[in-house]
Amino acid sequence: MSGEETTQRQTHILLVEDNEILRELILRNLQVRGHMVSIADSAEAALAQLQMHLSNGFDLVILDINLPDRTGWDILRIAQQEGYLKLQQHNERNPTLPVVVLSAVRVSPNRLAEFHPLAYLPKPFPMDALLRLVSEVAEQRRTAKKTALEAINDQIS
Repeated sequence: MSGEETTQRQTHILLVEDNEILRELILRNLQVRGHMVSIADSAEAALAQLQMHLSNGFDLVILDINLPDRTGWDILRIAQQEGYLKLQQHNERNPTLPVVVLSAVRVSPNRLAEFHPLAYLPKPFPMDALLRLVSEVAEQRRTAKKTALEAINDQIS
């Protein structure tokens, strides 16, 4: 497999986690599975990453809710208002950025209803659960890209 093919198949993930031990554990688990991971340990760093990668985007955000400077909810709200992030909405046809919410405290059902994350994993969570979600997102993104390329090729032919 060429380097270009490997790059095309990688899932680009933004990992927002202030706990260094957990962040490194998740990072290593994702990297060993071939994912490209950008990390942020604060809300400001996460917003900067989202803004910086606006054009070529992330495939998934793994987001801790309790951060030192703001909450994960603040990140979602600000990024949505600034246009860095389009959140999942029910019955929406446009591609959206899936978010997996991580939290050591119980998350309000109202917050989940407001932001529609792909999943909510209360800490401590089984790493397999997170890796399974990442794998599903990666497969969905690959399938969507393949379908889009096939449609373009059909138009050219």
